[in-house]
Amino acid sequence: MKRFFAIVLIISTVFLFEISKNDDTYAMKKDISNKLIRFHVIANSDSKEDQSLKLKVRDAVIKSMNDKFIGVTNLKESEEIIKKNIPYIQKIAQDAVYANGKNYGVKVMYGRFDFPTKYYGTITLPAGNYNALKIVIGKGEGKNWWCVMFPPLCFIDITHGLTSEETKKELSRFLSEDELSMIETEKPQVKFKVVEVLERYFNEIRMALKD
Repeated sequence: MKRFFAIVLIISTVFLFEISKNDDTYAMKKDISNKLIRFHVIANSDSKEDQSLKLKVRDAVIKSMNDKFIGVTNLKESEEIIKKNIPYIQKIAQDAVYANGKNYGVKVMYGRFDFPTKYYGTITLPAGNYNALKIVIGKGEGKNWWCVMFPPLCFIDITHGLTSEETKKELSRFLSEDELSMIETEKPQVKFKVVEVLERYFNEIRMALKD
């Protein structure tokens, strides 16, 4: 038993050391998650029809909300617009479902939601708890679609996506140079994953030590 606790202590020390080395990355990851609003649409199922419907709901909502975000320059203003328009977004999404011959219910909500590490064109967004407008169609058991609603990347080109330069230019208005450099290359993918794994194992060990 003593040997077991000694091993646990050594492993804990190692993880603490590794996490401390990644403090800057972790802090910056949290800063990034607090500066963005994501748009998340979850399909009823993975059937071809339901996945197609998901994109039609997406298009209807983005098209309807596009003008409302013109001239928006900060996250707080974006939040106010989204919250004020939840009933409107609900109607747009539900009407899109009905127009495509389905009777699924639609849930629309705005809040903080957990996201895994995701890729958006040439950038990698770290896993974390983000502000997000979430639309769940029917049972919400299908593959999801997402984009960045603030900065308003969703509205620039929802069909073909953004070029790397367009994405960088838009994000540079709201993120620091260090934050932007972390997410616009392939390296953050590795760094964020390392931090996530270390955090998970450290939390497990910490809970075991409490027991």
